[in-house]
Amino acid sequence: MKRKLLTGAAVVAMVAAVAEPAFAVGVPEEPDTQYFLDNIFVFVAAVLVLLMQAGFALVEAGLTRAKSVANIMMKNLMDLSIGVLLFAAFGFALAYGGTNAFLGTEGWFLDAGAFDESGLTLPTQFIFQVAFAATAATIVSGAIAERTKFKAYLIVSAAITGFIYPVVVHWFWGGGWLARLGSGSAEAGGHAFSDFAGSTIVHGVGGWCALMGALIIGPRIGKYGPDGKPRAIPGHSMPFAVLGVFILWIGWYGFNPGSELAADLAVAQIAVTTTIAAAAGSVFATATIWFKSGKPDVGMAGNGALAGLVSITAGCATMDNWGAFAAGAVGGILVVASVLFFDRVKIDDPVGAISVHGVCGLWGTLAVGLFATIPDGFVAQEDAGLFYGGGIDQLWFQAVGAAAVFAWCVVTAGALFLVLKKTMGLRVSAEEEMEGLDVHEHGSPGYAPDVLAGAGAPAGS
Repeated sequence: MKRKLLTGAAVVAMVAAVAEPAFAVGVPEEPDTQYFLDNIFVFVAAVLVLLMQAGFALVEAGLTRAKSVANIMMKNLMDLSIGVLLFAAFGFALAYGGTNAFLGTEGWFLDAGAFDESGLTLPTQFIFQVAFAATAATIVSGAIAERTKFKAYLIVSAAITGFIYPVVVHWFWGGGWLARLGSGSAEAGGHAFSDFAGSTIVHGVGGWCALMGALIIGPRIGKYGPDGKPRAIPGHSMPFAVLGVFILWIGWYGFNPGSELAADLAVAQIAVTTTIAAAAGSVFATATIWFKSGKPDVGMAGNGALAGLVSITAGCATMDNWGAFAAGAVGGILVVASVLFFDRVKIDDPVGAISVHGVCGLWGTLAVGLFATIPDGFVAQEDAGLFYGGGIDQLWFQAVGAAAVFAWCVVTAGALFLVLKKTMGLRVSAEEEMEGLDVHEHGSPGYAPDVLAGAGAPAGS
């Protein structure tokens, strides 16, 4: 089964020493029908992943207050716009250029001579991969919403798409040290780290960078009462939030099946595991919050669906339907527990991004070591998962990979946020936060004044 590695990199990744460059140059002299189908399929998948930017924007806007809705939309727009430019100039080369174990060293500014086009053309590869880079960056937006300076956020977004995320990509999908770590090739019966579509590589990066941002910038004014207990700050549009969830769910059919990088029969089965996990996540998150609070919270149900999607992203091609159900169900329960936990420890995440993408991304990565049963280039035999009789080896490699990405993001994103806090400042003034970021940061409200007048806000917010 094909992986989200450029053609030839999967082979490079599974050997202890690299004898030849990871990338050979050239489109096939006589491309066949399958070559055209693969490129068209991956391009369409990339468009679906790009559509997820709209989903993220709506979820984040809906779960935050009306007075900062334009700021939310602007940040998501800039995530994509800045991300495309930086990923084209540097990020794609850092991710996929050359055979260095830790970061790419060639192919700057999309130099076609550095990349193999025998499986997919360079334009197809870039459009698909830049959509993932933008996803990793935009996850951070919601976690630090309603109190962050726009100019500081632009630097954060640029750093993630231009450096933090591409380096992690190179470690695994680019044939770096994480892909080479293991007991041999899957064909020889060995094990290695596996993350098919990015529970850790994409969502973990976004989630852990979001954690450092929310931790360093601090909670919103009014989030905690005089007794230190968290207070609810309702979002201004639940229809926005739920519509965003649906758009993200649809976009995930580009994210997961598209990561097959080929128009083949595995695509539909990957879509099935993705769908089952999303549904299980939503149902189990709803049941959990209903049991906990006595009400089936709409926002939590939506985040449950996203938690299920993140939880299956690593194992969508290596788990069977029962494994997908288990991964999604646990993700749905976990996201509720995680949101409540971060509230208690005073890490204010208005949209639950850390829980959905960081915590459930970690869970989804570990779940491969428990439930994987379908062999591919990294999961070796049919009983690779612990619960399928495969022992602990696969779980161990999953934990090593997830821990390495967590450490990288904590160090790099933590340093970035601290430097910004000490220099240009991360946070808007109390007055600006209370009145909303739209007017102060962008010059005009996101809604007409008469709409804002009726939007309402909780006392002290």
